[in-house]
Amino acid sequence: MKTNFIYSILLLLIVQTSFVNVSFAQQKKESKNETTYLFNDSHFHLTNYVQEGTDIHVYLNDIMGNKIGRSTLFGLPLQQQWSYRVTEDFAPTYYLDTDAHLYYYSFTDAMIAMAYLSLDNIDQQRIDPMITGFNVTDMYATEHIKRVLLTFPGVFSGIGEFSIHKEFVSSKIEGDVASFYDPALDRILDFAAEAGLIAIVHNDIDNPYPKAGKPNYLTGMQDLIKRHPATTIIWAHLGLGRVIKPIQDMGGLFEKMLQDPEYTNLYFDLSWDETAKWLDSSPESLGRTAEIIKKYPDRFLFGTDNVAPQEQETQLRVYHLYDRLWEALGPEITQKVSITNYERLFDKARLDVRAWEKANAK
Repeated sequence: MKTNFIYSILLLLIVQTSFVNVSFAQQKKESKNETTYLFNDSHFHLTNYVQEGTDIHVYLNDIMGNKIGRSTLFGLPLQQQWSYRVTEDFAPTYYLDTDAHLYYYSFTDAMIAMAYLSLDNIDQQRIDPMITGFNVTDMYATEHIKRVLLTFPGVFSGIGEFSIHKEFVSSKIEGDVASFYDPALDRILDFAAEAGLIAIVHNDIDNPYPKAGKPNYLTGMQDLIKRHPATTIIWAHLGLGRVIKPIQDMGGLFEKMLQDPEYTNLYFDLSWDETAKWLDSSPESLGRTAEIIKKYPDRFLFGTDNVAPQEQETQLRVYHLYDRLWEALGPEITQKVSITNYERLFDKARLDVRAWEKANAK
């Protein structure tokens, strides 16, 4: 009798504990669903150029909090070398801190995956990790991406941000220089289409400090996009940078691409404070940007492009740099650019990539 009584008490405690856990999870889920978020972040780096960054729980609970609904999650594919011959005891943490090389750092993908897997199931729904730790000049890069997907099934939604031409970075990377016409890059984007992975690509639209009459990087990027019509490509920062300013009639060139059926797989992200600097540089620039987005509101996304932030204000500051653009666009189109376009693209990517993983599981 005594044994049966003890078993009954234990069973009751287990049932009560389960009920409390389920109830708490449900309240947590309902609480988040009831929140009206300011934006989804289509471009976010958890770690910096020496693979240090923000704790994932701090990012989700304190930085995203009740302001950011969902977020991409990637590190940086490049590691800054600390060469004692160059900087002695000074340990560089940024690529502009030293002349020493950058090199591809594949372990970043495992770090991102493990950070994501440390979250509970509800919080995981707010995060879309991306694979970045591959060398775009290496024909084996696709094998790396496949291994990451099959080692960490259920985690990743895309590849990138990865760079082709990037101011002050490309020339520092050890090994081959990335090229639009490298078959290794074609293999990467072909596989992205096969697996349903979104590709976030950084490619400057022009050279730093360009000279009149010199070629830029627009034609090569256009050729690349057209060669991969089944790959969803997000062109990061509109091709702009710190010193990469808009090229002549850039708005007209982008508008032609957006209305061309050969570019239906192309999207743009309005990420980075440097991009905001150029778009809001004059009333004419701001007005032209708003005009194009109004015509093609489904083809633009917002992202912060922040690296390892430590406070929510860092994220919100970038969003508010675009306030004049949001005002020009109006609430309906702002909602598309800042929230719903992200959900549409990444919801589909999640389903497609999970299907590929299931079909190719060993």
